[in-house]
Amino acid sequence: MTSGDLFIIVTVVLSWALAIGAVTVVLQRLLGRTSIVVQILLVVLATIAILVAGMVSAFNAMFISEADLQVMWFILAIASVVATVVAVLLGVGLARNTNRLAGDAARIGRGEPLAPQRKMTSELSALAAELAATSHKLEESRQREQAVEAARRELVAWVSHDLRTPLASMRAMAEALEDGLAEDVSGYHQRIIGQTDQMAVLVNDLLELSKIQAGTLVLDHRPLDLYDVVSDAIADLAPVAAGRAIAINGDAVAPTLVAADGASLSRAIRNVVLNGILYSAHGSTVSIAVTSAAGEAVVEVRDGCGGIPAEDLPRMLTAGWQKDAGRTKSRYSGAGVGLSIVHGIVEAHGGALEVANVEGGCRFRLRIPTGQEGLGPFV
Repeated sequence: MTSGDLFIIVTVVLSWALAIGAVTVVLQRLLGRTSIVVQILLVVLATIAILVAGMVSAFNAMFISEADLQVMWFILAIASVVATVVAVLLGVGLARNTNRLAGDAARIGRGEPLAPQRKMTSELSALAAELAATSHKLEESRQREQAVEAARRELVAWVSHDLRTPLASMRAMAEALEDGLAEDVSGYHQRIIGQTDQMAVLVNDLLELSKIQAGTLVLDHRPLDLYDVVSDAIADLAPVAAGRAIAINGDAVAPTLVAADGASLSRAIRNVVLNGILYSAHGSTVSIAVTSAAGEAVVEVRDGCGGIPAEDLPRMLTAGWQKDAGRTKSRYSGAGVGLSIVHGIVEAHGGALEVANVEGGCRFRLRIPTGQEGLGPFV
């Protein structure tokens, strides 16, 4: 074969290849919404057409015998049929896997579990893994949403309960005063004031909780001594503890300086101590300790509640949740949001609230960053 013949063959083959390739691209765009099987089959048929055109051009240029040409046609026909069948089988398998992934995406939307993965190409396997991860994240999100909704309903129920009771009592006393049936008018007035105070505490708790959950709680960080904060809480809650025959032990409270918001941090510590008093057994002791190390102060409160069931520990910081339907009535009682407020205040300070069972009761630890270098126990 001369160089001229070779040039002619290459030119003809390239011409056929460009022409068939252009037609294939146009057809792929026109059939863009068809099955992936059709797309694969179109590529294979285009490849076969280019191969046949090239072989025919070469046969004509080489002037081979008719018998040899017939054999080559048989070979091309068989190869084309086999290639087409293989392309269809591969396309059907790929389409099946793609449809399976589409079904998985639909299951994710319906919140259903995904079927076990089968062997796929690396790209489809990566897509299936992403779908599985997305399904897992959505399931976690749904569970969190359900937990939040349940907590919201529970909180509304507790708030309704805690508002209805004092309102009904105040209405009854007001009607008695209006009808002149109250013998102890001054006592009725005092009880109405007490019920009003109780409702004010509830409203303030809910307002504080809404600020925390909305992220609008404003903190005024200033140096303060936790010894003074804890001492004030003990002095304020001493009558409540005495009424329940509970001792408060603050011997382990060390003078510790932190940079924090005094009002909110005082409320958080007071709520934890009050929680210990209200739920401790009569005659037990609530112990309070304040220590500091590694740039953080730790306020630890141990009570004598007898411990918390393991299944209830994760719900301790959920707004509105209480183990018992019976409420402990005092001027400090709210809607079961005390520990939720503590948790939010501590987190707003960049700290953490830890709850654990210890011998005879529970331990609450408020870990609060000192806020600046050099703050710590006084010497």
